Order: sequence, then C-alpha cells, then structure tokens
Amino acid sequence: MPRRALLSALFIPLLLTACVDQTAPDPGPVDPGPITPPDACRVLPASAVGAFPQSWPQVAANWNAPHVAGQVLILTDAGTGRISAQALSAQFLSVLAGVQMQAVAPGVQLAQTPAAEGDQAFAGRLTAAGVRTQPNYVYRSLALPNDPAFPGNAGLKVATASVNVFQNYLTRIGAPAAWAVLEAVGKTPVGAKVAVLDSAPDRSHPELGGRLSASVSCLDPAASGGTVTAISEHGTEVTGLIGANTGNGVGLAGVVWSGPLLGIEVLDGNSSGSTVDLARGLKYAVQQGAAVVNISLGVPGRQGDAVLDAALTAAAKTAVVVAAAGNSANEGVYYPASHPDVIAVGAVGLKDTELACYSARPSAQLPRALDIVAPGGVGVICAGFKPELDLPVLATGGGYKLAAGTSFSAPMVSGVVALMRGANPGLSAAQTRALLLGSVNRSGGLPVLDAAAAVRSALK
Repeated sequence: MPRRALLSALFIPLLLTACVDQTAPDPGPVDPGPITPPDACRVLPASAVGAFPQSWPQVAANWNAPHVAGQVLILTDAGTGRISAQALSAQFLSVLAGVQMQAVAPGVQLAQTPAAEGDQAFAGRLTAAGVRTQPNYVYRSLALPNDPAFPGNAGLKVATASVNVFQNYLTRIGAPAAWAVLEAVGKTPVGAKVAVLDSAPDRSHPELGGRLSASVSCLDPAASGGTVTAISEHGTEVTGLIGANTGNGVGLAGVVWSGPLLGIEVLDGNSSGSTVDLARGLKYAVQQGAAVVNISLGVPGRQGDAVLDAALTAAAKTAVVVAAAGNSANEGVYYPASHPDVIAVGAVGLKDTELACYSARPSAQLPRALDIVAPGGVGVICAGFKPELDLPVLATGGGYKLAAGTSFSAPMVSGVVALMRGANPGLSAAQTRALLLGSVNRSGGLPVLDAAAAVRSALK
C-alpha cells in the first residue's frame, strides 16, 4: 500500500460539523483617570453653566451604576447655588471637614470622597446630615460596528442570497450588550488567546489581516512538510466568526474585536486529521497559552479515544475547550464534543426555543447532553430554508458566503469565553466554564448562549 494511502487509512475520518449552503447586576464604579479639559473649558466659571431648576427631579441615586470613583455630587439650592440653611448643621460641617470641594454649576458641588471611604458610604453620611447627593455618573459613546453585515447597517451582499444579509446571530446571543457591559467598566471587547483547531485559515483574507498571531500546521510532517498546507473554507469561516476585523466598514463583525487568534491546522485538504494531529494541536495550543480552544469537527458514534481523551483532559486544565456537537439529529453528540471536559455546543435555527433540524442531540445509545446552544443557521435540509436565513461567514479569497451547522455555533461560544477571560484574566478555566454555563438563558427550555450575562458574571 502506498505510504500516503496508508496514512489516510490511519486517519480518523473527522467530519466538519458544518452544512454549507448553496442567527443582571450593574457593573461597579470605574475610574476614567485624570480629567484634563482644554483651556477653553477649564477657565469657564461655574456660573457659565447656567442655573438648574429650583426643584430637583426625584431620581433615586444608583451607586451600583458606572460612576467616577472618589467623587460625590452634592445638590444644593439651585437658585442661589448655596447649601440651605437647614443643612448647615454641625453634623454636615463635620462631614465636610477636610473634604475638597469644587463648584460645578449653580446648585451643584463636587466633593472628593475622603481616603479609605467608599463613595456610597460618604454620600450616606451627607444624606444623614440633610443634604441630597448623587454619583458622578459615567456616560460613554454607544458606538457599534460599522461593518455592513452588523444589524442596523446596510447589510452584506452575498451571491447566493436575493437580499442583503445580516449577522442577526450577534443580537440573538447578546453580543452588543456584552460589548456595552465591557465599555461601561472601561474595557474594550478584547479577548484572551483563542486557538482554532481546524483546517488552515486564509491569512490573506482582509477580515483576518493582523488578527492571527500565528498559523501553524500540526499535521504529520512527512505528509505536510511541517508547514500550513491546506488553506480551506472551513478554517477561514470558523476563525472569522470569532475574530473578523471589526469596525473597519467592511464585511462582518467578530464576537471578539481584538486579541490573539492562533490558527492550528489539524485537518488536511481532504478534511481529515488523525488522533496524533489533534493531540499535537491541543498540546501546542496549551504551550502557546491559549485560554480557549475551538474544535469545530468530530465524528458520530464514538465513545472516546484514549490518546485524544488524555490530551483533552490535559488541555482543559488551563483552557476552556469548546466543540461543535455535530450535524446529525439521531446519532447523539459527536466526539470530541461528548468528552466530559469539553463544552458541547448545539445549534438553534430560526427560534431559540428549538434545535435546528440538523443539530446533534442526546440519543438513547449516547445520552450525553448538550451544554449550550447558539444560532447555527437554518440549513438547506431543514423546512423553510432560505439562503438568507443561514449565517454570513468569510470565504477564502477575500469574499463572503452563507453557511450553517454546529461548526458555526461553537465559535460564538468560544468568542464569548474569550471575552470573559480577557475581561478577567484571573479566572481559571474551570471557573470560566462554570460561569458560562451558569449564565445561559433557559427561558425557552434550551441552554441558549447569553453573552452579556456571561461577561457580567466574569466581572463580578
């Protein structure tokens, strides 16, 4: 038997889990750093701001909302800009002893919270002395991606669809809300390192330009020459869903706007990889410090693989391992998603209350449950299929296409995990997994990915 044929016979027939076609508590205070306004603003007297109404609106102070740490606003008599005579008590004067004050506008004074005291506690002492207070709230821009496919923009033209298509899955999983949670605490949607075990992504695609910290091959060196050998649609599609260049006015927005992506080739040009290829890829991902490993491939009906089992268990000690559950509704959850240390991701179609018709799920022979579900597109084999109901993804050669499958549900989960660990690097893999699965939305009966709830839980 020729050597290449022998190698192929030894490969695990790994199936790409994709169907390509022809969708809480407030964060704590933030410190925006020193304020250095321009001279034209700095020299204005407080009176230039204008007087406020005589009667303040009755709005309860929310000290859990984002606000400037170390500052409390004191609301005084808006007409005179003075503290009322009733408030000029010995208790009030005692509270303000040694406190730095600044007039902001008639009726508003900014007080610096004393060292070693919380803002809310300081405000409480002022309130007890008869003075109304509130936080110096933080407001931020509501910037959203300008990429055409992001919902609300112009939409993306794809050859196989008769209308422009949108990344509706981003709003379904709560990605914009998760980005807003990060923005509210002074963070950006930067992710921890994600390793994508797949076929080699197209590094020349404009949406992946500058996004891949590395792209290596873990295929058998004798067969591949030790280099990336099989740039393919699947690896490009999966990688783009996690981290396509965002805010560049082109194409798609990624779940993760910035942060290192590591492309690890474990599938050859025939979409096949071996136990050794995958085990080697997992080990390399861990060595490179990957916090998340995405595996959008698998085989049905397999109970395990001793070598790969050991590699998965080892990787899960430091990285959150996420895998697509598979695209057959009657063969149980595919392996390696079925491994107990892996997060098994199923797909929902048009509704978050129903699994997509193709999505793997527990069977009588293989009862392993799905851990979480995310949109995967409708799929050409499902009733009511229309091309525009599938997911817009990257295509090799710089283009875009539509696709469906649990292959594309998994990277949404991986992207959210990357946001969680990027926002709170102190979380262990086990803690991150528990927080992610504990934050799912079960209102419709399925454990649906909720990006905003997951990110909030990571920031507590």
